Amino acid sequence: MAQQATVLIIDDSPELRAVVGARLRASGLFDVVGEGGDGGAALMLAHEHQPDLVLLDTSMPVLDGLECLPLVLAVSPESKVVMYTGFQSAGLADRARELGATDFVEKGAPLDTLVERLWSHVGDPRPRQGPSRSRALRLARPDDPEPRAQRVLDEHLERYREVFDQATIGMATLTLNGSIVRANRALVQLVGRPAGDLVGLDYGVLTRQHGEQLDDALARITEGGEPVVSFEHPIGTERVRTARLTLTPVRDSGGAPLYVFAQVQDVTTELALRRSEEDFRLLVGAVKDYAIFMLDVHGRVASWNAGAAHIKGYDADEIIGQHFRVFYPESERASRHPEHNLAMALRDGVYAEEGWRIRRDGSTFWARVVITAVYDDAGRHRGFAKVTRDQTDQRAHEEERRRALEQQAHLLTVTAHELRTPAAVIDGAVAMLRDGGDDLEPHERRKVLEAMSSSALRLQRLITDLGTASDVQAEALALSPEPVSLRAALVTSVDRVRAAHGAAARIQVRVDHDVDLVADPSRLGQALDNLLENAIRHGRPPVAMSGERTARGIRIAVSDAGPGLQPRLVDRVFDRFAHAGPTAGSGLGLYLVREIARLHGGEASYVDDGSGRPAFVLDLPAQPEIPRS
Repeated sequence: MAQQATVLIIDDSPELRAVVGARLRASGLFDVVGEGGDGGAALMLAHEHQPDLVLLDTSMPVLDGLECLPLVLAVSPESKVVMYTGFQSAGLADRARELGATDFVEKGAPLDTLVERLWSHVGDPRPRQGPSRSRALRLARPDDPEPRAQRVLDEHLERYREVFDQATIGMATLTLNGSIVRANRALVQLVGRPAGDLVGLDYGVLTRQHGEQLDDALARITEGGEPVVSFEHPIGTERVRTARLTLTPVRDSGGAPLYVFAQVQDVTTELALRRSEEDFRLLVGAVKDYAIFMLDVHGRVASWNAGAAHIKGYDADEIIGQHFRVFYPESERASRHPEHNLAMALRDGVYAEEGWRIRRDGSTFWARVVITAVYDDAGRHRGFAKVTRDQTDQRAHEEERRRALEQQAHLLTVTAHELRTPAAVIDGAVAMLRDGGDDLEPHERRKVLEAMSSSALRLQRLITDLGTASDVQAEALALSPEPVSLRAALVTSVDRVRAAHGAAARIQVRVDHDVDLVADPSRLGQALDNLLENAIRHGRPPVAMSGERTARGIRIAVSDAGPGLQPRLVDRVFDRFAHAGPTAGSGLGLYLVREIARLHGGEASYVDDGSGRPAFVLDLPAQPEIPRS
């Protein structure tokens, strides 16, 4: 039998390391000589063991895989490095190979495929004899029955793909250079090209000579760090439409963009309706909604309508004869911006812009301005027509829409990322137990089952939080209150979290005197679970949970041995989608804790009294007035 290949496994998920390590050992082909959870560990272990192969995660805290890759090769030149990633991106794979990676494997691939891929880089290419090799080959038999657990897993893995493929607006994954990696059906229909023609195509080709806008947008994401960039461009071949492209980067644990998520929406009808609406309002509602007046050739106000009086606050006898620069902020007057606008209108015939303007009372408003040079029949310049509209409310609505798009894009990105690792753990564990479980050592089987259980609970909690957040947003979350034992509620929550995290969940519970309160036990448990998960994920062990009666009701506190929140996060830690750092989750957990507390008539807060043990606190009334479902 040929000698085993030595391998390092570097991934920030201990569950994934357990499953992959067990499968590699069970194959009989590999000797797992070390495991680590970040790039620093990868460097030390590679230098110490000089392994044949390093399986290296792309996204890790402290030092990500791409940054770590050339350093690993420097300290262990003979090692082959295979990138193991949860992100789907051809550009990312190319970049990894440029840095020296031997191969690039997605975490969604079956573990048997991973074993074969790894062995192809370090092992004997001839067929290997013995039970381990025959077992690996047996995994590929087409007549193997698919167990129920595998079908359930496949359904979970397909959920995000279905959302992507069946969305009514166009969606695509782009490399950082703008090449299309994946496109959904709506985008295929919008551009009028076969799906196969889009993969690998530069999206700039679809913009009909607006590629420079795409390049600028990508530069603003990769170099400027902007979270969302949008622009409109023509699209299509036989039937040209107008599309609004919204780009959002998907970043690694170090904040560097890995690839770009694109939303492409057909706004042709919307734009046509908007233009028609503006024309109608100009004709019918000009007196109220528009300031329409004339300037002489020097820029002095020569006429004034009721709309101008309404928007700017001047009566006609107060403003006629004054220079229109009185409407501009002081800084723009100093830079002679009003005179520049007249010069542009005289040169080009018309000049348009948006900016802040000053009312008579000194208040400001956001104005959309059009200045048109006016000539008589003989071609002599007679002055300027100026139309001003107050766009303050519209600007606020546009900002609100932009924030909604950011939240939507963030939720899609985070949900995909949060699902990928537990799905990969369950997929690998199910395949291994199905096809090679009899050959596992008892402690390895236990580790695999614990990893499956932990990952399943993580998926279930994410789905529950997403559903609850949706109900809260729609004001549809109702409660079913009943008497609840404080001690029982805390102990039950601790048991659930311990079951999900195993030995990593070092939690201390203290309830000096048990009391009853009226609450929805399911929602209360969800809030307590999220507080404990937050402490385990972001704090340091041990975690402490206490409950006590107060003068106003019940107080539950959760703390850990960590330093507490950064000051910049304290004021927004309970906001929806608030997150920080590479270990951040969906940004919904603490938001739901606060909303559940408020529905019970209580409040959630973060308390740092200088004792060195800051805590998240849940204050609930013992007998609240709760609307029943």
